[in-house]
Amino acid sequence: MYTRILMRIREKIRRRKYVVTFYARIEMNDDNFTIYDIERGVLTGKILERQRDQLTEEWRYRIIGKTINDNDIEIVCKISSTNKLVIITVYKP
Repeated sequence: MYTRILMRIREKIRRRKYVVTFYARIEMNDDNFTIYDIERGVLTGKILERQRDQLTEEWRYRIIGKTINDNDIEIVCKISSTNKLVIITVYKP
């Protein structure tokens, strides 16, 4: 399920076509995640669910994957109108 969008998200990670929100950076620091943990989480992960933002009506995706140290990580992201991947938040599941 969601195979096509997951492949698109992974390609954006591989090509470094993504941005990390300020909120996601705070959460990264709180949970001791690095940008490499996020990248690996997306590249090894699967989409748990798709959610529609009530204000913008954009789709966002919850991905669960593995960090560099093989711990679990959840990432919430979306593809923006500028066609970049936006990492909205990250956290330990």
